[in-house]
Parts: sequence; structure tokens; C-alpha cells
Amino acid sequence: MTPLHTPQIPVVVLAGFLGSGKTTLLNHLLRNRAGNRIGVVVNDFGAIEIDAMTVAGQVGSTVSLGNGCLCCAVDASELDDYLATLTRPAARLDVIVIEASGLAEPRELVRMLLASDNPRVRYGGLVEVVDAAEFLGTRERHPEIDRHLAVADLVVLNKADRVSGAALDAVREAVAATGGGAAVVSAVHGRIDPGLLFDPVLRPEEDDTVRQLTFEDLLRDADGDADHDADGDTDLGADGHAHAGHAHTAYESVSFTSDAPMDPRRLMAFLDSRPPGLYRIKGFTDFGAGDPDHTYVLHAVGGFLRFEPRPWARDEARRTQLVLIGSGIDTDALHRELAACRVPLGPEHAGPAGTRVRPDLPDVPQARRDADDELERAMWGVLRHVRRPDED
Repeated sequence: MTPLHTPQIPVVVLAGFLGSGKTTLLNHLLRNRAGNRIGVVVNDFGAIEIDAMTVAGQVGSTVSLGNGCLCCAVDASELDDYLATLTRPAARLDVIVIEASGLAEPRELVRMLLASDNPRVRYGGLVEVVDAAEFLGTRERHPEIDRHLAVADLVVLNKADRVSGAALDAVREAVAATGGGAAVVSAVHGRIDPGLLFDPVLRPEEDDTVRQLTFEDLLRDADGDADHDADGDTDLGADGHAHAGHAHTAYESVSFTSDAPMDPRRLMAFLDSRPPGLYRIKGFTDFGAGDPDHTYVLHAVGGFLRFEPRPWARDEARRTQLVLIGSGIDTDALHRELAACRVPLGPEHAGPAGTRVRPDLPDVPQARRDADDELERAMWGVLRHVRRPDED
């Protein structure tokens, strides 16, 4: 049995039709990995820019990309085996990205990840990359794109510099009409902010003032020279010239902190009715008397939700800390909705050494039993999103 606190690696599925710029986005993430060691799973090494290397593209190969990153070329039948290899502690990876082309339908890859019995894997979202300039043509040639968009957690409207504002708005409306409720961001050359997909990692060995020049440094420098779309063409702006140096696509975030515990029913109602555009939620949740022994690590991507209970550390402050990330979200409204999920906490609720107790109840055993039962029922909605030991 694997312990519940086993570190889990987010696995992001990257999809998009030929020419959308998904491999440009993938290479951008490798250049701007925010300290993460990324494992990349592709069907063919041709999708990855590996400078100064001659790589045979046969299935079953693994290549080091430098900085601890790895690339595997696999077919769908081998995906589970390679995920098991990449998630071993010895690989020291922080994020895994699956480039969906040639492997399987995006929906099938998502299903495989959600059904995986690998306790070190956590679903990191389905990212669908769309060529904003060729969207109508792509939709005509590949009507199944609507099905892909409907299940996506994040949609990237790439090559946004090639279309007018009105045309870009029309593509956004078409994406919204698929009913998926995904967060939608526009980008040029696939340059989304990596913070949308994964958190930065600071490693002591990489924080030296003087250090060896890495492949990431070289690729970032080269990024300013010219941008070539790995799907087969050079990204040109509306004026016919290549544009370099564009900033990352922006996103909105909400930081929420509460010293009062969260009401499990209210919080689950909030999480079950997340607004469109809210892509990712991360943080720690205090359910107070609902489970006084644990803080709950919260991971949410698109429609996926997972809680991981962890014992409170000695002298750890009992509070909830959440970060919500998305595009086109009403940050003030989200903050108000989260604040409404708190349990009112007055002086009479404070216990010794920062612990909390329930409000005073009549000194009647039945009343206390009823209160305990109510707390237990309130936590059911949370506990159904906790990985059980027998699932490992």
C-alpha cells in the first residue's frame, strides 16, 4: 500500500490539430519551466527541439533534455509503463506533459489518467491549442474539434496576432458555445505563462549566483532570434514579419486566506459550481472540528477535484490558504463566495494552544452525538474526493 501522503506529479495532456502550435507551446514550456523538471511523453521525437543532439525517433527511447528533464517516445499501449517509470522517485520529475498527437484521442488520454492506479499520478488538465487564424477551416476539416473543446480544461487561442480583435472574439464565442466551460486564453507563439499549468520550483542547487550555463538559458536566448512553429511554419504577425519577445499570456489569480475554518458543505457547494474560466485551484483547507487532526491539501483542475489529508505539523497555524487561477474570472466575486464558506469563529470557539472546539452545547449526550453525526455527514462530500488506500 502506498501512503496517502505520497507526492503526486501532475500530468498535463496537450492536444491540438496539426498547425495549431501545440509543439511550439510545449517547447516554450521546456524553455520556461520555472525550475521544474519536466517529463515529456510524445509519439515522435520530432516534436521536441533537442539542440546539438542526433536522436533516432524510434518508439521506446528516452532522451535527457538537460536540467533533469526527460523525453520519452512511446505508443499508447506503453503509456502506463512509461508513466510508472517517469513517476519513480529516482526520476526526480515535477511535471509530466503528454503531447497527444499520434497517441490517442484526448478524451481517451484523460480517461486513462483519471482511471490510473498509479498513486504518484495526479491529473493536471487537458490543454487544447487552437489556431485562432484557421479555426473556421479547422472546424470544417475536423468537426470533432467541438468534442475536444467540450472536454478541455484550458483552451489556448494561439496565433492571436494574426487575427483582428473581432475575429478573436468570434473564436472565443464559438469555443464557449461548445458548453465545456473551459478557461480560454489567447497567445502568440504558444507563450502562455507556465504558472497556469504548474507551480515554480526553487532548488538550492539552481539558486547559485554563479552556475553553469544550461540548455534552458541557451534556448531562452535563442527564442529572441526567431520563432518557428514546430508544427511546420514560421509564426508571422499580421504585418508578415516574425514577432519575437512577446510576454507570456496573462491570467488572473485570487489569493484567499482564512483563520476561521471552512464549512465543508458550503465549500463543496462552491467547488461543485465553479464558474467558467476558473482553471486551477490549489492550497490547504482547514475544516476545523470536521477533522481537527488534519489539514486538507486541495488540487482542482477543470472539473477534476482531489483532497489529500495531511496531519497538522507541530505549531502550524490552523488556517485555510487557497489560490485560484483562471482567465476572465471575477476575482472580487470569487473572494466573496469563499468568504461566505467560512464557519463563524468567535472567542467562545477558541481552544487552548490555538486549537478549536465546537460551540457550547447543552450538557446532553444526545445533543453532542447529534452534533458529531452532523459534522461527519458534512465531511462526506469532501472525503469522496480523497484517494482511498485500497485504490493504490
